[in-house]
Amino acid sequence: MIELGVHPSIKEKLMGTPVMTLQDDVEFWQKAGYDYVKLQPVADFNPSKIGLGDHVTFNEDGTLFRTWASETSGVISNPEDFGRYQFPEKADFDYWKFEQIRSILPEGMGVIGQYGDIFTMTWEMMGFEAFSLAIYENPDFVKELNRKIGELVMSMFEYFAQSDAVDALWYSDDIAFTGGLLVSPETLHEYFFPWLRRIGDLARKYNKPLLYHTDGVLWDVFDEIIACGVDAMHPIEPKAMDIGEVKARYGDKLCLLGNVDVDILSRGTTEQIRSIVKENVAKAGYNGGYCVGSGNSIPEYVKYENYLALLSATREFGGG
Repeated sequence: MIELGVHPSIKEKLMGTPVMTLQDDVEFWQKAGYDYVKLQPVADFNPSKIGLGDHVTFNEDGTLFRTWASETSGVISNPEDFGRYQFPEKADFDYWKFEQIRSILPEGMGVIGQYGDIFTMTWEMMGFEAFSLAIYENPDFVKELNRKIGELVMSMFEYFAQSDAVDALWYSDDIAFTGGLLVSPETLHEYFFPWLRRIGDLARKYNKPLLYHTDGVLWDVFDEIIACGVDAMHPIEPKAMDIGEVKARYGDKLCLLGNVDVDILSRGTTEQIRSIVKENVAKAGYNGGYCVGSGNSIPEYVKYENYLALLSATREFGGG
């Protein structure tokens, strides 16, 4: 079983008490039946809260809580904005959870170090329209912003790769939607794939598996993703790709993760969840190489009984 994230309210329901501490979080993942704990460093990419209204709320790790991405102009739409923006320093990232985790981790459980969004943060900080125009009108500016964000995130993966506390690396960065890639392959070659390749090189050097998350349909770039050193793909979005076809074409090269539709988890029945898990295990679990999970993550609006059905069906049909 695997998830990119489970909302605190869902965790609280399963535990019967708020999940407040690192120890609480470890106990949740163990009780739910997962064999890992996913950790992120504490990082704030907008410490001055530049360009954000009072209505915006923040997660504990400093990231924004579910907001609309800017379609036109963002907080850094031109070189002048870039010069005024206060970025964090690498030394500002806090890895205290990684430093404490081994002392409280139960035997048989591992740690996944996760972060991402070099490409996504580049266009979100600019706004998608401003980004799209700038890659033609001022590519040097886009490259500089992309390089600034990339080097900061790369420092996290250098820590993950070298840390004795971390067993696997997980990079997340959406490059597609259900209709195709977000941008042309050429744009991804410029602003995305060089970073994924560097992370893959780190994973190989330190002999740690690399998981990669992106939504959407990926047929046009699957081979390049694999060439970057990715070992496992998440979440094989069910509305975008059939997991059986992905297994048939790439199952000898990739472990497949997720694929249970979040919409059905939110509005469907426990019988539907059980049926999907059974079908997925049959379509993608042969010869191993499949971890059951949602088609993205478990937000607070997922039906709790459906989440429990996901866990129990995985144990029933997955042999765990």
